[in-house]
Amino acid sequence: MQITTENILLVGSLLLILSIIASKTAGKAGIPVLLLFLGVGMVAGTDGIGKIAFDDPGAAQFLGILALTYILFSGGLDTKWQSIKPVFKPGLLLSTVGVLLTAVSVGLFASWFADLSWKEGLLLGAIVSSTDAAAVFSILRSKSIGLKGNLRPLLEFESGSNDPMAFFLTIGMTSWLSVEGFSPVDLVPMFFKQMIFGAAAGILLGKGIVLLINKINLEYEGLYPVLMLGLVVLVYAVTDLIGGNGFLAVYLSAITMNQSSMLHHKSLIKFFDGIAWLMQIVMFIALGLLVYPSQVWPVIGLGFVIAMFLILVARPIGVWASLSFFNFSNRKKAFVSWVGLRGAVPIVFATFPLIAGLEKSSLIFNIVFFIVLTSVALQATTLAKVAKWLHLAVPAGLKRRSLLDIELSEDFKNALVEVNLPENSLIDGKKILELNFPKTSLIVLVNRNNKYITPNGATELKSGDKLMVMINSGVEEHMVRHALALE
Repeated sequence: MQITTENILLVGSLLLILSIIASKTAGKAGIPVLLLFLGVGMVAGTDGIGKIAFDDPGAAQFLGILALTYILFSGGLDTKWQSIKPVFKPGLLLSTVGVLLTAVSVGLFASWFADLSWKEGLLLGAIVSSTDAAAVFSILRSKSIGLKGNLRPLLEFESGSNDPMAFFLTIGMTSWLSVEGFSPVDLVPMFFKQMIFGAAAGILLGKGIVLLINKINLEYEGLYPVLMLGLVVLVYAVTDLIGGNGFLAVYLSAITMNQSSMLHHKSLIKFFDGIAWLMQIVMFIALGLLVYPSQVWPVIGLGFVIAMFLILVARPIGVWASLSFFNFSNRKKAFVSWVGLRGAVPIVFATFPLIAGLEKSSLIFNIVFFIVLTSVALQATTLAKVAKWLHLAVPAGLKRRSLLDIELSEDFKNALVEVNLPENSLIDGKKILELNFPKTSLIVLVNRNNKYITPNGATELKSGDKLMVMINSGVEEHMVRHALALE
């Protein structure tokens, strides 16, 4: 097929549509959706029936970083601080100490077992050291796995926050192997600079974005998601420009936004959920195109052994060491160890040594690819079974709904009450988003001088307004009246 703009659009749209349609059948058959997307790319690639030539690690890396940026933002926007607060400390240790121990364990084993120097082994360990946010979010949420205690927020927080550490280790090891005169000592200030600047930029820029969205007052509501698309990339780029970790900044900025009253909050969450799925599909298909199955085949045995060491030894070492300071049973530690899903992120990170031109970069890339295949095929398909086997699964009828699930659900309201604002009301002129309103309550209609207004967060309330409010309970009604300065 001749390479033209029209043909590229045709093939791209067909791959996207076929992947989504095939995912429905694959889900029923128990095949992980993410594995399917990779498979579509491989089948369409040079070694497959599609014969699409794609041999550009730089382009794949760009797509991967862009996709991961939006995936992490969507994950952060889906994360309530109230949910992760109880697991913040163990989650932070898992995403730092756990990642480091996993990287070192895999690195030393790989250098002993494979034809790699100890530095190249540590680079391989760094690349596969973090759990994949896209994989964990999609598996836990799409399968609606009910877990006891705070396991789900712990796993989601870890997967969303450990990519920065793995990215730092990968860049550090790649620099050590490729840059003359680079010393491991240089990694220490680099680590603190990346994490401190990344965290500070994420929180500050997140607050700034909330202020901008609430004040800009765009004429067309459909422009808010478009504006946010640009702002997310801006957070990553600005943070990277000042030497911080862009992935950490994007994730924390989203969590910061979720803590604030922001216009179009719910619609933005749903919009970015769709964007995250699009990014996952594009990223996995592109990486599938980049891989040559004929080159992966010779390292299957090597990759399988290292993958099993990662799953059964290295990951548990990191988990047990990180959670030993907290009150987690051995069953919970075992399950957290099993949810060490690897996805597209390690494959994206494996493009860094390829671009740097390291001697064993192709071997490392193919090993990483097979490790990802093994992890998704083995762990993603057995999460629910392992949870039941360890007695950590919650029966379907007793599943705990997260704060986000409740907030986004369409059927949580069960009462409609009318509230009249008195003359000289204390909240006269205030916007709805400025009120300390319960998250699960909603003002659906404002009657102002017999003219009916459909409100949003930017609507200013006036003395004498009659409000129709959807609430969930009597306690919530009391909170609503308090927010409206009626009590």
